[in-house]
Amino acid sequence: MSRVGKNPVVIPAGVKVSLDNGIIVVKGPKGELKRQLHPDVEVTLEDGQVSVTRSTNLKDHRSLHGTTRANIQNMVTGVTEGFSRKLELVGVGYKVELMGQNLVITIGYSHPVAFIPPTSITFTVESNTAMTVSGIDKQLVGQIASKIRAVRPPEPYKGKGIKYAGEKIRRKAGKTAKS
Repeated sequence: MSRVGKNPVVIPAGVKVSLDNGIIVVKGPKGELKRQLHPDVEVTLEDGQVSVTRSTNLKDHRSLHGTTRANIQNMVTGVTEGFSRKLELVGVGYKVELMGQNLVITIGYSHPVAFIPPTSITFTVESNTAMTVSGIDKQLVGQIASKIRAVRPPEPYKGKGIKYAGEKIRRKAGKTAKS
């Protein structure tokens, strides 16, 4: 039995969960999320809890069991608290600014790079070199943060680029002079 999958998801006050033809809908104070469920995984809603069970003990069904439960938990957490990823810019002249809803990054290219957020994502800029991507969908927040980081990932010699807050960059030694 999956350790993650066997635990029920507790539904907090103010959150509504409904099941309809293999689609789970979670509504809360921050918004609404929908997800298509796999047909081999059974989801039941009872006593303010969502339980996930699998039909057989096949390897694919075992992996779907825990994943489905984790996805439902992330949906409940997203509509109540939300998710965020912090990013930092390291480098001389690198900066980030907000123009309306759009994020504009000056990162050493000949042109500034602009990001237009999807409907459920918001950008906040704390300083010239720090920003936060936040929203209710954990997967989408991580994907947008990853796309922003991919504009200029941190390089190993000086550590310049866009990195996640708290990320450790493996540093390499540069060239050394022969004496």
